[in-house]
Parts: sequence; C-alpha cells; structure tokens
Amino acid sequence: MRRRHLLASATGLATASFAAAPLVTGLPRPALAQAESSRRLRFVPSVDLSTIDPLWSAAVVAYTHGYMVWDTLYGLTLDQQPKLQMCEGHTLSEDRRVWTFTLREGLLFHDGEPVRAVDCVASLRRWMEKDPFGQSIAAILVEAKALDDRRFQLALSKPFGLLLFAIAARSVFVMPERIAKTPASQQIKEVIGSGPYRFLADEWQTGAHAGYARFDRYRPRTEAPDMMSGGKQAHFDRIDWITQPDPATAAAALQRGEVDWVERPLLDLLPMLRKSAGVKTDKLDVFGALGILRFNQLLPPFDNPKLRQALLPGVSQEEVVAAAVGEERAYGNVPVGFFPEGSPMANDAGLGALGGPRDLARARQLVKEAGYKGERIVMMAPSDLAQIMAASQVMLDQLTKMGLNIDFQVMDWGTMLSRMAKKDPIDQGGWNCFVTTWASLSVATPGSSYPLRSAGASSWAGWPDDPKLEALRGQWMDAPDTAAAQAICREIQQEAFTSLPYIPIGQWTSASAYRDTLSGTLKAPYALFWNVRKSA
Repeated sequence: MRRRHLLASATGLATASFAAAPLVTGLPRPALAQAESSRRLRFVPSVDLSTIDPLWSAAVVAYTHGYMVWDTLYGLTLDQQPKLQMCEGHTLSEDRRVWTFTLREGLLFHDGEPVRAVDCVASLRRWMEKDPFGQSIAAILVEAKALDDRRFQLALSKPFGLLLFAIAARSVFVMPERIAKTPASQQIKEVIGSGPYRFLADEWQTGAHAGYARFDRYRPRTEAPDMMSGGKQAHFDRIDWITQPDPATAAAALQRGEVDWVERPLLDLLPMLRKSAGVKTDKLDVFGALGILRFNQLLPPFDNPKLRQALLPGVSQEEVVAAAVGEERAYGNVPVGFFPEGSPMANDAGLGALGGPRDLARARQLVKEAGYKGERIVMMAPSDLAQIMAASQVMLDQLTKMGLNIDFQVMDWGTMLSRMAKKDPIDQGGWNCFVTTWASLSVATPGSSYPLRSAGASSWAGWPDDPKLEALRGQWMDAPDTAAAQAICREIQQEAFTSLPYIPIGQWTSASAYRDTLSGTLKAPYALFWNVRKSA
C-alpha cells in the first residue's frame, strides 16, 4: 500500500542521472571514478553509521561496524554453537562455578598494544551493565579477575551452563581497558579493536562515509570461517562505507560498478537487479528480523496495560509483512510470537491473540474501555530504513483506525536512536511508540532478547516492568535441558502477551546485492567482510 510511495525515485532507474545525486556527499567525485581495484571494497550499508558503539545503541549497523574492528572471545557458528575465537581454551571447576580462560598468544590492538586479560575483564564488565544476558551473569557473578596477562577468571555463585553461548551470541567486543571503563550508559569516544580492520576515525563523516583499513598485524585463526567464528582473513587493504539513503540511487551505482556491495537493496528492486549484468543477489541474512511495535511504558497512554491489550484485535501481521516485503513473499513470515521462527524457543502459546480475522471495531471499543480520550501519541519512524518505514506506515494506518490520535514524526535513523533514550514528556522531545526490527538471532532466547527484558529502568528503551516475566527469565536460565527451557518459554510468551513489552508485528528478511567480482560472502545476520575477495 503506502510502501509504493517509497519507490517513486526508482522509475527510470537504469537511465537516471546519477551525477545529479552524487553517491558520496562531501567526498571527491574522482574517487568513485577511479579504476577498480581488487584490494578496495566499496560498500553501501543499509543505513548511516551514526554511532560507533554497538553496546550503547544495539543498532544492526553498529554491530556490523563492530565485527570489523573488534574481535570476540568466542564466535557463534551458523548452527549457533559457540567456538573459540580470541580464546585459546578454558577450564571449568568441578563444581562448575569457576571458569578460567586463556587468550591466544600474540593478540594485538590496533595501537600496537598487546591484548591483556585485564582488557577482557573490563570489556566483560561493561557488557554486563547493558546486555540482557550479561545482566543475568552479573547477578550471579562473585568475582571477575585477571590471573596474568593471558588468563582471566569468572567465579559464579552457581553453575551457568549458557555462559559460552551468551559470550559468543551477544558480541562481547574486547577493547582496551581504558576504553572499556566507559560506563555502558555512555558512548565510547575512541575505536581501538584487535579485529581484522582498523577504523579510520579521521575519515568518518556521519551521513556520508566511514573508512576502514586492513590491520596488518591481525592473527586470524586457522579454521575455516563459520559466521562469527573461525579464521577472519582480511583480503582488502581498504573498505569504504558509502552512505546512500535513496535505494534507487544505490542500486543504480551497483549496476554501473560504482560500488561493489549494497547491503540491503529495496526488495521491489530485486527483479531488476537479478537481470542486471554483473550483479548477484543473495539472501545472506538467513535468520531475518522480528518486527515489533514498541511502547514507552513510562508515559501515558501506554503506561496503561489495558490500552496496550486493546490493540491486539486490530493488529494485522499480514498487512505489515506484505508492506515490508512486497511481492517477495518468501522473505516474510506470519504468524510469529515473541520468539522468531527458527528459534528452538518459538511456540504458539497465546499466539491466537494475533491470529485469525482482525477486528478493528472490537479494538476501537476496547480502546474506549481502557479510558483513552484522544490524547496525542508521538510515533517515531525512520526515513532511511525502507522496510521499517513501510511497516511503520501500515501500523500508523492500523492504529489510527483503532481510534488513536497519532502524531507521526519521521526522522533519520541516527536521530531516532538518540530519541529512543529520552524519558522526557512528549512536549519535551519524548515519544510514545515506534516500529523497529531486531535481528532474529538477538531475540531468539529469553536471555538474549533486549526488547523482552522487563526490568524497569535497566531495560531497553520503553522500560517495561514485569516482575513475573523477569522471574520466568530467571527460571529459563536455570533450565536443566532444552525441553524444560521450551516449556518455560511457553509460559514466558503467555505472560508477554499479557504485559506486552511490545507487540510482534511479523518476521522478514532482506536480500543483499553485489558485483559478480565478489566471492566468499558469508551467511550471517550482519554483513561480514572477512573471507570476501574481489577479482580484478
């Protein structure tokens, strides 16, 4: 429906005047016209890199940036198993409470300093401040200490069998101790990692460009790469991230060979790109993302659980997903609950609330019964993320038909990320709701899911507070086996449909498009640049 408005600029794509809309604002034009080099990659991210701290923002683009410059203690494989990465090995005490980790020899940060155990401990502590899995570990942490330069230890008050999975799945990026001491509530100001590429801070221009250079002293593992694990071989001397918010312009640049890789082209452009000479398309993100309608539960009117509940009969996942994926129906999935398809924790408990015919009249009646009297509701939406914008427009239509007075405020993603953190009233820049997506792997379990966490002030933006849901999360952490964990997840989903930290609005994924000179791209929820090569 309204998603078609996003395609207005796509008409005449193959012959559009590219010079009228330069791909890189503020960068020298000749750089784009230079002879193609197999040692340089030109990449168009799905959205501008507005923050360099993935722990602070949790945005996908920040994690994509993070995996370029930082390495991790353990890496997650495509079949979601934790594997050694920076660590050479670990031991576990007989009572299963004390973990001792040993780093590989010769690991260096980009400033030439050695990676030490104290850096790992500081990075883990910062991660535990913010990440849902990390917070759960912090609650049972007795001591975290470095034993020497290569060994560190975590002592827990009770066994925690998911520790390695948590560290691998939740991206504990290891940074120097002095940087890792930055509170998780504040953005880091300096990017020093030990990963395969260095961040070129002096070239970073928000809204335009980010640059990375190969770290010559990086020591990759010898194993074959497997998603976030294995050998991270860097085959480019230089990688340029080129911001281009207009999907048609980005696609045209790819067709002409002016860029090598467009991370997430508009799905409506796929048929044309599939027919374009020299272009390949692929579904690299096989896990996809969970779409959610997030509420600010600190402010009226969504501090009222009855109003949140009133919306369920009128929410159509089918309409949202249709807007997000268009004719590429294989890229969408409904119905979906609080755990996405593909997760072993996915179940149908309470899912009837979002299934069957939608009843807008019933929703309008419940909205009135909840005491809503037409108060202005600020709904934020990102102008530069096509799928989320399309889903936002559908939700705007549905919420309006349910009788809500929506003030639909469109802004770029970077601005929206900053506003998410605001707890102020709406007349002081605050907000009431927004649509976003979370990588399916990030919300696949109760331990990893930021938006499911319902611990009040320590929760992600929206700050839901549900002690029962938190108690169930704790039970899941202690589950003795998969069957027990799945049974608890049924209870968790049932409770989540009652308290509604958010409403699941569908699951979808995206394609990636790149020149046929590229090879070695990896299946993952983020664009990964190791193993990728470009022929001359």
